[in-house]
Amino acid sequence: MAEEEKLTYADKPWKKSYKLGPFKLLETMAPYPEMSVYKFLEDSATNFPESKAIHFMDKVMTYEELKLQVDKFATALSDLGIKKGDKVATILPNSPQFIISDFAILRLGAIHVPLSILHKAPDLLYELGESKAETIICSYRRLERVNEIKDKTNIKTIIYTSVPIFPDYSLPEIKETYGAIQFEDLMNKYEPNPPEVEINPKEDLAELPFTGGTTGVPKGTMLTHYNITTTIIQTFHWYLKPLEVGTRGKASAVICVPMFHQYGHMIAFASVSMGFGIYLVDPRDLDKIVDIIKKHRPFMVCAVPTHYMLLMEKDLPKMPVFYYSAAAALPPEVAEKFEKKTGVPLGEGYGMTESAVTHINLSGLSKVTGFMSEVKRSVGIPVPDTDVKLVNPDTGEEVPFGEPGEIIVRGPQLMKGYWPTPGKGLTEDGWIATGDIGKMDEDGYFYIVDRIKDMINVSGMKVYSRVFEDLLYEHPAVNEAAIIGIPDPERPGSERVKAFIQLNPGYANKVTVNELIEYCREKFPPYAVPKSIEFRKTLPLTLAMKIFKRKLRDEEIAKMKEKGEIK
Repeated sequence: MAEEEKLTYADKPWKKSYKLGPFKLLETMAPYPEMSVYKFLEDSATNFPESKAIHFMDKVMTYEELKLQVDKFATALSDLGIKKGDKVATILPNSPQFIISDFAILRLGAIHVPLSILHKAPDLLYELGESKAETIICSYRRLERVNEIKDKTNIKTIIYTSVPIFPDYSLPEIKETYGAIQFEDLMNKYEPNPPEVEINPKEDLAELPFTGGTTGVPKGTMLTHYNITTTIIQTFHWYLKPLEVGTRGKASAVICVPMFHQYGHMIAFASVSMGFGIYLVDPRDLDKIVDIIKKHRPFMVCAVPTHYMLLMEKDLPKMPVFYYSAAAALPPEVAEKFEKKTGVPLGEGYGMTESAVTHINLSGLSKVTGFMSEVKRSVGIPVPDTDVKLVNPDTGEEVPFGEPGEIIVRGPQLMKGYWPTPGKGLTEDGWIATGDIGKMDEDGYFYIVDRIKDMINVSGMKVYSRVFEDLLYEHPAVNEAAIIGIPDPERPGSERVKAFIQLNPGYANKVTVNELIEYCREKFPPYAVPKSIEFRKTLPLTLAMKIFKRKLRDEEIAKMKEKGEIK
């Protein structure tokens, strides 16, 4: 242990954990090729032309067909005047049209600006205004909203498409819309003959997704072609290397998260790069997800913790599927229950819009391969060629191994900067602060303690909500839990702890608020015990299926203002 204590984060102690079951993984994937993201599709269409690329509803598209569709749409976009460096926004649900639009935009050297399908007019105005996109591709259902705001933006060209969505999957009746072009008309009109465009992968932007970052209003994240291709190579290509022969061009993945979200988007890129079949589903359609798993036995299912909480209530068989969780904290209790139900542990990963993937936990995949090492309930180890350290968020000094600190990262997958300024958001030597408090164990595995913005200040004592939510999940009555801080009217500058709980079926009249508060008194330090607990039939979720803590907090503050408890 004395030797361990002499190590620093720069020594990358996690390298000793670079293994997948019995296979030793490479310590580096450098040098990374300088290539466009479109080349992933080009290579898979060349190497696996007959392999199934997209499964959507009752339709299937091969890689050869997908490339043909992409090249036709790229030709259409070029004819509409879109050229290298232009920004093209999309408002599309998970659908073949999203993937076709995505690769067609990148094929031309243009920049894709993926926008949430849930955006209201103010959000659209802000992100379209910031990006200065002049073209937008949207679902027919979002056309009215786009038309409402287009005169206040730079939008000159609107392309719309008909996409069936959950729950009834009906197609809307399309009415010809003046000043807008139908996606399907373009596909019928153009041959696959797009212009050749020279792309500088390290300099040219591929994607401009917006993120809330650690604080403040949404920021455009400048991701180059090199950032994206590198993150795919240093994650998927790295850990699947021992399984490459049996998976490349043969395996499949179910994407249960929106592709306009960075997590879903990167899984789509990774799947195309590996020649995987992609099952596209609406994130809310749990029955469809279960049906696909049962019928098609996919290699990988990519979802968020809330999905796994809900899937535990479904008839999910035990089979060798790699279940992967990211985008939100995975409570250990949920992971353990899910493993008991399915027979395989959950894989987990960590990253942010600015960096895509920085950590991955391979224990789940180790079990699927038949060689299971010790399961760690962790976001995993840093991926190759990534620097990570934990620092005191107030001083910036490194904290000792095993102690909590803010996670800061550096690597070739990191964004070029916040739009429109290269380098903005990064330190001079390339580090970015994640806004997450974490700790590292002796094997180099990282654990998320809390988001800095979710940390609750109770009279100067730090309450890490994630830690205490995990303890709540250990109670048999608790299905979902969210702990927030609200202003304390009696102590200005301090906060009170409030918990929201969705009970497991059968516990509605069997457990009381007082009983759960007593449970918290036994498990929590006094300052972290909730002042109040509220039972909810459901907790608010974002479209990415994460518990919407900000909404809960805003609701509580509004109630307190209405009662005159705070101003």
